[in-house]
Amino acid sequence: MDARGILYKVRERAPLSEAELQWFASGLASGAVSDAQAGAFAMATCLNGIRAEERVALTLAMRDSGDVLAWDLPGPVVDKHSTGGLGDCTSLLLAPILAEAGAYVPMISGRGLGHTGGTLDKLEAIPGLDVEQGEEGFRRIVGETGCAIVAASGDLAPADRRLYAVRDVTSTVESIDLITASILSKKLAAGLEVLVLDVKLGSGAFMETAEAAGALAQSLVSTANGAGCRTEALLTDMNQPLAPALGNALEVAAVIQALKGAPGYAALADVTVALCGSVLALAGLAGSAEEGAETARAILADGRAAERFQRMVAAQGGPGDLMDAPGHLATAPVIRDIAAPREGVIAAIDGRALGMAVVRLGGGRMKGGDPIDPSVGFDNVQRIGARVEAGDPLLRVHAADEAAADVAEAAALAAITLGAEAAEPALIHGRVAP
Repeated sequence: MDARGILYKVRERAPLSEAELQWFASGLASGAVSDAQAGAFAMATCLNGIRAEERVALTLAMRDSGDVLAWDLPGPVVDKHSTGGLGDCTSLLLAPILAEAGAYVPMISGRGLGHTGGTLDKLEAIPGLDVEQGEEGFRRIVGETGCAIVAASGDLAPADRRLYAVRDVTSTVESIDLITASILSKKLAAGLEVLVLDVKLGSGAFMETAEAAGALAQSLVSTANGAGCRTEALLTDMNQPLAPALGNALEVAAVIQALKGAPGYAALADVTVALCGSVLALAGLAGSAEEGAETARAILADGRAAERFQRMVAAQGGPGDLMDAPGHLATAPVIRDIAAPREGVIAAIDGRALGMAVVRLGGGRMKGGDPIDPSVGFDNVQRIGARVEAGDPLLRVHAADEAAADVAEAAALAAITLGAEAAEPALIHGRVAP
């Protein structure tokens, strides 16, 4: 085999065999496939697409390009993946809830991408917490606490790491086939039995329309199940931040409050509970998604999830008293309310613009390798449908200095539309099952 022959087939929409896709993925990992050939494959796939069976084969080939974990645990091995959003800290709630319900959650997560936050960046806002555990530490923490959230090692799905970098510079990130293979190759390499996908739609999502999000969800669900992992997806709303906070330390603080049952975090809790319900049903730990959601809500309400979260944080090197002493989290030098310029109802929020305002505050990366300031961002974000009077706070900015706060305030006011009336969007727009 050679790359040129495989590229010819993709260009001409000719069928690709499993062996050809295995060879190509191995070549991505080893360097036998050049950057030019990887870019040509990405562009041809983006323009022409590949067949459903080829998408499964490509996903498995990319999974098998490196290590694949196997677990011997007294419960199902499960996980969740989100396609990215604002104030989306569900992973930090979901992992301890599922562990408390009898599952094991070896969650391999990523960093912020574009205008959206990353789970690893949020966890690293907790002093001392180490997301670079290595396989031995990862296995130990999962076995002892039931859950761990870590960065992928260099040995997991190396073909995806190479192809992802090429997609980023060849304007092929939006290919549903390549998104599917990228997400699932890493998740399947973690040795999962069950996966739930949180596919976002709306102004703060990568897939803004219901049609685009539905197409991605269908591709992910059919491919994952074709690869042998029991999977379903929820289509959830991202027309506004899920938690009333954007920014790494601020979102961890929101998680602590949600785990304690504080008011103002219902949307975050409701989406998390729904995702947990799907996982527990697929894993055989509940008779239905509805029954699983009831179990998850009870674990959240009675404090068991909070205790399990604290155990996970301590096991990964964080403070043992985070739940009782959130002062461990960094605070910004400048904190001020952003007032409504007039009375009205919050009719719309431009999620992408609000997310980019956090990035420009220093809460995300404008380019790879940029340092992150964990203290900056927004909190107390009012939800769509809320009525405000002139001068009432719309949200609160946390910034490194007054100049940065001024810029963020202008961006936030431009991102929020006030109108005469508006209804809050539904949190869950649909479910995609096998």
